[in-house]
Amino acid sequence: MLDDALKGDIQNAYRQVVERLNLTPRYGQRLMIAEIARTLGGIVMDDEGKRQNDHHVCVLEAGTGTGKTLAYLLAALPIAKAQGKRLVVSTATIALQEQVLGHDLPTLAQHSGIAFRYALAKGRGRYVCVARLDQALEGSEPNPTMSLFEQELIATSSDFSQLASDMATAYGQGEWEGDRDSWPTTIEDATWRRLTVDHRQCTGRRCGHFGACAFFRSRRELEEADVIVANHDLVLADLALGGGAILPDPADCIFVFDEGHHLPDKALSHFAHRFAVHGCLRWLKTLKNSLTELHQALAIQPTVRQLLAKLPEMLQALEPTLQEVFTLGHQLAERPNGLGDEEAFKQTRFAKGQTPEALREQAGQLMKMFAELSRSLESIADILRESLDPDKQTGLDREQAESWLPLVALLHGRALEAFALWEAVSVVDPNDAPPSARWVTLSRVGGEPEVEFSASPVSAAHTLAKHLWGRCHGAVVTSATLTALGRFDRLQERAGLAGRYRYQALPSPFDYANAVLSVPQAATDPSNREAHEQAIIDFVIELADREAALVLFSSRSQLRAVEKALPDAVKARVLAQDALPKRELLERHRAAVDRDEGSVIFGLASFAEGIDLPGEYLTHVVITRLPFAVPDDPVGATLAEWIESQGGNAFMRISVPDASIKLVQACGRLIRKESDSGRITLLDRRVLTRRYGKALLDALPPFRREIA
Repeated sequence: MLDDALKGDIQNAYRQVVERLNLTPRYGQRLMIAEIARTLGGIVMDDEGKRQNDHHVCVLEAGTGTGKTLAYLLAALPIAKAQGKRLVVSTATIALQEQVLGHDLPTLAQHSGIAFRYALAKGRGRYVCVARLDQALEGSEPNPTMSLFEQELIATSSDFSQLASDMATAYGQGEWEGDRDSWPTTIEDATWRRLTVDHRQCTGRRCGHFGACAFFRSRRELEEADVIVANHDLVLADLALGGGAILPDPADCIFVFDEGHHLPDKALSHFAHRFAVHGCLRWLKTLKNSLTELHQALAIQPTVRQLLAKLPEMLQALEPTLQEVFTLGHQLAERPNGLGDEEAFKQTRFAKGQTPEALREQAGQLMKMFAELSRSLESIADILRESLDPDKQTGLDREQAESWLPLVALLHGRALEAFALWEAVSVVDPNDAPPSARWVTLSRVGGEPEVEFSASPVSAAHTLAKHLWGRCHGAVVTSATLTALGRFDRLQERAGLAGRYRYQALPSPFDYANAVLSVPQAATDPSNREAHEQAIIDFVIELADREAALVLFSSRSQLRAVEKALPDAVKARVLAQDALPKRELLERHRAAVDRDEGSVIFGLASFAEGIDLPGEYLTHVVITRLPFAVPDDPVGATLAEWIESQGGNAFMRISVPDASIKLVQACGRLIRKESDSGRITLLDRRVLTRRYGKALLDALPPFRREIA
């Protein structure tokens, strides 16, 4: 139970913030604070501060207007401090991260009476490597072979030297903190890769520039922070490294996952593997051509000499095997996806995740080969790291080791990635669990054919249950859309959340009767593509001249076709997602509404979430069709196939609940504040004619309905 003193601290902090900012207390917000306090305050700890019970997670759906950021900070922060834990607030988008850092936390610090420190956590790859920057200033790469790899794998920039000089000056004078995101101009990925390192290439405390390192400076700030702001990708990357590598150990953290509905998909992408055959052959060829130079530089060390001596034989064996698997992959990738010639590719998904025996055999061989190569490269990298330690004598001087470690670490990482993919392709899944999805893609890269093999789990539930929920001290998962069809079942299934955790959908402060949900007579079944497209065109033409509307499409081709068919007078008011960057498009839309001219945004799925156009800036949302997922996603298709094989109905278990979430998100674009009103029009008649339609409508907020 939460003790009275801590309960009083939370209540006092909330009262102060409400009074000082002249806020209106909201029932949903107070309920959210209470739910979080009950969950986290009920955690039982032993004498060493380790959690002893399993009711440490709460899942709270809190719609727009609840004030959830303030609620979870006010409830979780005092408890985290009292229990000697760190609060990690994780978001899915940069926009929310900036809001938490730039507004919510400073506001709380100023007005709540709670004393705390906060910091932003970023991965190593977001920071400049001072050693790399130093080399760039000198006009040199770490070594000639690394330069070859940079030229092969990383495009160069003509003004690279000037950029490096500007960065060094700004960093040296304290005007720049060394992170990519705060540099005043956009830095191309290819250019940035020359200025940063990954965890394998970084030499840590052994580096001569350690004292000035931007990444480790940020780590020291994290060590002193009570609240750490991160994103889902960084949390998952830290878990993949074992936990505690970038962020504090999960057992010492209370996590808040805002925009928590994104977590399962983010997790899936982290555990997926890909392997481009010709891309691998290119870097292996560059390595092969550089072996002489590697020997000259490093063979003075006996163990390294022995390891290098084995590399030619390994590379000799790998090349023909990769050529064979390229040929096999080319044959297997049979299904065209209908894109234009320039983008044409073919893709084959292996039914039930089962790869052909011939591919499994080749994958088994490649797995062993890349395992051997990665072990050799890892051993060389370990010796090079030891050579940076002044207390250890390896036979290599520090300068040589520092020069060659980035290259060896780069190659080691690539070999490990290759091993992981071929291991995933070669394994046979057990019958009692969902299989991994496996597929092969034939495409063109730089005009040359490329075969890419891919493998991905179809569910991240087990991994999240074991490595996140099972290890963390406590957690809060929140978002405006966590339920599907009014239930938490789908989220539990996808995110590995146990039934014993606390779940609640909090009441909204909005009066949804201020908005109308309309299914007009013009609504058509999208299976008749021409009629449906014409219905959209006719409806857009009939929109009022001064209307502020958002028209959401499920396909880019239909968006373009409708825009093309509009009369010029109507087309002049349309702002299409393809034509402009998102920020500029929204600015133009607001400016047009301010001039009382009206504006119509044409958007795709990404505009159904995260667009904030309150008041007169959006009075009409038009949803052209129910947002069912595209059926050619290999991961979703494999999961659906497995569910059907178990006697289930994949459409009702996956497609309909997922469409429900997306439909709620799309409708949520309209009501952003308590005073907002307007209309939502659904141009898909299936919501009235199919058996799932009533469930989709019932899961929406209680808008007034006009059904034709």
